[in-house]
Amino acid sequence: MPVSYRLRIEREAARLRARLRRRDLAPVADRTGAIRRDDLLLFSTLRNEQVRLPYFLKYYRDLGIGHFLIIDNDSSDGSRDFLAAQPDVSLWHTRASYRQARFGVDWLNGLQARFGHGHWCLVVDPDEFLIYPFCDSRPLRALTDWLDASSIKSFGAMLLDMYPKGKLDAQPYRAGQNPLDIACWFDSGNYTLKRNPMFRNLWIQGGPRGRVFFADQPARAPALNKIPLVKWDRRFAYVSSTHMLLPRGLNLVYDEWGGNKTSGLLLHTKFLDTFGAKAREELHRNQHYAGSVEYRAYAEALADEPELWCRWSEQYINWRQLEILGLMSKGNWA
Repeated sequence: MPVSYRLRIEREAARLRARLRRRDLAPVADRTGAIRRDDLLLFSTLRNEQVRLPYFLKYYRDLGIGHFLIIDNDSSDGSRDFLAAQPDVSLWHTRASYRQARFGVDWLNGLQARFGHGHWCLVVDPDEFLIYPFCDSRPLRALTDWLDASSIKSFGAMLLDMYPKGKLDAQPYRAGQNPLDIACWFDSGNYTLKRNPMFRNLWIQGGPRGRVFFADQPARAPALNKIPLVKWDRRFAYVSSTHMLLPRGLNLVYDEWGGNKTSGLLLHTKFLDTFGAKAREELHRNQHYAGSVEYRAYAEALADEPELWCRWSEQYINWRQLEILGLMSKGNWA
């Protein structure tokens, strides 16, 4: 069977699952009628993230997100009530299995097909903060307008793990605080990448999680390649988190000929003082990929109170620093 035909079948299967899994979602606050034709939309699935939500919403409002479409996977910490009170948030609740929804992908594909068609859609977790070239002086709309003018439909952003200097729980995180005030260090190197011939995306691993939590099995370290920003069409579908999409042409967010396409980063602020409790909760739920192998590795390492900072760590300054280090690129966007 030709690869293109197999992938077409896989895409249609993903779209069918999305339609079926949309039945898992019960609306809590449906404000989608307020979505304007040119709004930038943000989609997210979460559970028990109330302490992160005030800054998360502020950050993306400041970037220019017009509406948030969020799925609450049965939070018990007040996240649902907090989000339901936000005027620019549409919220759905589900007690269904995160794992059986392909780790939330089916739910998000369903919402994007229904509400995201024709919009630039950003898919991120509450601990992920998108940066892109000129993000300190240009809103997200400037980037999407340039992508539209360049006939580019998808934008790549590597996940960059941020961490504190010292013990992970040494500094308490407060609601509304910028997590980068605490987790402001990162690995400037220590990354491996390879091309996925089937989906044509890059597969990136390494960083502090590969260095500390998966040092003995680096091939099992979490993937860091992401394509979080897409000019959505109801025919599209994510097939593995935001690591890759179908049609597979959307995955070509890098230049095969040695140049640099415009790209960004997702600053990943998982490693705050909340991390230990979150890791234990998710390990107990056992709803993550490959029998929660990632959270098992976290639990084992956390017993030794690891520090992610090392003498090669770099302190975050701005996006220009990260471009100089080769972690992102402004490409030909001037």
